[in-house]
Amino acid sequence: MALYNYRGRDADLAIVTGTIDAESTAAVVRELAVKRIVPIEVNAGEANQPTAAAVPMDWGRWLEPRIADEDVILFTRQIYTLQRTAVPILRALAGLQASTANPTFAKVLGEIRYDLDQGRDLSVAMERHTSVFSPFYVSMVRVGEVSGRMVEVFNRLFIHLEFEKDIREQIKAVVRYPAFVMVAAAIGILILNMFVIPVFASVFAGFNAQLPLPTRILIGFSSWTTRWWPLLAIAAVAGGFGIRAGLRSPAGRYWWDQRKLQLPIIGEIIQKATLAKFARSFALASQSGIPVLQALTVVSRTVDNAFIARRIEEMREGIERGESLYQCAEATRVFTPVVLQMIAVGEETGETDSLLAEVAGMYERETAYAIKGLATKIEPIILLMLGVLVLVLALGIFLPMWSLGGAAMGRG
Repeated sequence: MALYNYRGRDADLAIVTGTIDAESTAAVVRELAVKRIVPIEVNAGEANQPTAAAVPMDWGRWLEPRIADEDVILFTRQIYTLQRTAVPILRALAGLQASTANPTFAKVLGEIRYDLDQGRDLSVAMERHTSVFSPFYVSMVRVGEVSGRMVEVFNRLFIHLEFEKDIREQIKAVVRYPAFVMVAAAIGILILNMFVIPVFASVFAGFNAQLPLPTRILIGFSSWTTRWWPLLAIAAVAGGFGIRAGLRSPAGRYWWDQRKLQLPIIGEIIQKATLAKFARSFALASQSGIPVLQALTVVSRTVDNAFIARRIEEMREGIERGESLYQCAEATRVFTPVVLQMIAVGEETGETDSLLAEVAGMYERETAYAIKGLATKIEPIILLMLGVLVLVLALGIFLPMWSLGGAAMGRG
């Protein structure tokens, strides 16, 4: 038994809070249902949270194979098939543990089996492996346990994970070529500055002539780079770690996620992909029987954008104040007119989940199409940048040669 803190609404729609001693989060939800309390949040008490000192450093885990997204997707598909054929969960996990090719994932499945043997719920066992199962995944499994719709939940989770994987792969395919070109250009500039331009500078110095402005700029930048390259390297590494740490902080991530939506070319794609994820997750949660307030809490953890997640939490707060879903969505100013229209019609007809599922499908198709066309928009920009770079280098290096050559022919 463990302590859980809860916040919910009673039969009079008044906010109530308290603490319950139960075996799992699902047990808390069942006990609150008996008391006619609709849970809004259920969190483990501080006494149940592990401390850093209680967990020894396991250096061996760094040598273990990483659990890939494909492992979780394949597991979800397999557990759905086994649950559909009424195979007991412990037997299903034992078979999957024996057949998986990833020893790290097999170890995780073994730990989940052990937790189930100890009487814990599947959602609680998965919640102990946050690096493998996302909060949305765990929340959906918890809903399946409470509603008795585990087969349907695992099927929808599989579809959801497949879509996220496809989007990531498309983005990687589009970004791979521009990234390779930019890295190659950066390496080329570094080699020119460190080794090539200094040789030309020594040759030009022997002519004792006034060099053109582009040449003087190139030689000055090369001299500055050659002289201070150790400090520049240290500053680049420190700056990279600093930016990474800043973006990992809550405030930094919120700032960057907000700015991403305003970027040219890719900002609109990011917004559509995020809204597609919101619509698909909300429809999935609603179709699984999750109340609106709890569904918004779950969905805010899945959009992978701190700025939009905060807007979704504001929607939940607005609904708690008695406002409609459409009013709360419109007040956030992050949803497109199409999404707002579907939410308004869905509230009138009671089919918000099915309409949002259609919106998700539409935005998923638009996102995939936009990502495929992203390369055609990025490549001209890269070619223009490389052309300007080559022009500057050519003018800086060959202009003095042409001037000196012409002067020598004139003297001749």
